[in-house]
Amino acid sequence: MADSNIVHPPYRWSGKDLILSVVVQPRASNNALVGIQGAHIKVRLTAAPVDGKANELLIKQLAQWFRVPASRVSIEHGDTSKRKIVRIQQPERLPEFIEIP
Repeated sequence: MADSNIVHPPYRWSGKDLILSVVVQPRASNNALVGIQGAHIKVRLTAAPVDGKANELLIKQLAQWFRVPASRVSIEHGDTSKRKIVRIQQPERLPEFIEIP
């Protein structure tokens, strides 16, 4: 029987791509990659969740933080939700809380 107390990280590798489970806090005072909070990676964004502005900023910031072109960052699920699944193709840099397989 599986142990329900096992906590899985909010990211996984798919080949060389990194898949993140992200929760976004819009209208924050600054843009920040906060780190792991529960089952998600928390990201603060200054943009409001209006007309796709927060999603645009999320892609731009993740590209900057992971040192990839914005074209290598895509929201795979959760366009209109605070909780999103994001793919980063072949990230060049990783935050300390993400382990290389």
